[in-house]
Amino acid sequence: MTRRALVTGGSGAIGAAICKRLAAAGLEVVVHAHRNTAQAEALARSIASSGGTARAVAFDVTDGAATQSVLEELLEGGPIDVLVNNAGVHEDAPFPGMSREQWDRVIAVSLDGFYNVTRPLVMPMVRARWGRIVSITSVTAQLGNRGQANYAAAKGAIHAATRSLALELASRGVTVNAVAPGLIATPATEAIFDRAAIERLVPMQRAGTPEEVADLVAFLASDAAAYITGQVIGINGGMA
Repeated sequence: MTRRALVTGGSGAIGAAICKRLAAAGLEVVVHAHRNTAQAEALARSIASSGGTARAVAFDVTDGAATQSVLEELLEGGPIDVLVNNAGVHEDAPFPGMSREQWDRVIAVSLDGFYNVTRPLVMPMVRARWGRIVSITSVTAQLGNRGQANYAAAKGAIHAATRSLALELASRGVTVNAVAPGLIATPATEAIFDRAAIERLVPMQRAGTPEEVADLVAFLASDAAAYITGQVIGINGGMA
């Protein structure tokens, strides 16, 4: 039976690369979006036109009831074998000037979203005795970054949750890991970091690519990574 993967935030640059890579590995991919529904649908069509299998779904990961409803529908077709928690937002500000709304929004999408999406999918994986949970975090959670106390807190909490959940599921054939990218060449980072800044910050003196992140995620989602769990794996050109 074809394994199925759900990628939250699948319409963004890194999420799209992960969706394409998992589809190329033969998985049926569910591309999630919240506001960028048209992009998710276009990506699903692109994957299908390349010979893969994909569909798009839309829900707000911060809305527990809405998330549960969509996931229940997906689970009618069997377990989601691979979950990639990629949804996340930035609301950057120096901490003394950070509003409560900026704090809450980032925590809600990254951390509450992790809970809302992951929890309903765990027991079907356990019953199947096979599953892969991979959460995309950030080097910011490891090194810190000015103006991103909220983002670092959210992603760092996912590192802790990853280690704990991995212990719970280790004997059940389900692995739980986190991937912590550094500077990755996306429209968002290219608008902030010029070449000189990248060369100063990254020992490899270049930004990574979404495809390099996707390759790592695809490995962790494969049978070959069955003995890797509870790990936070950096992909950052030597930053940490």
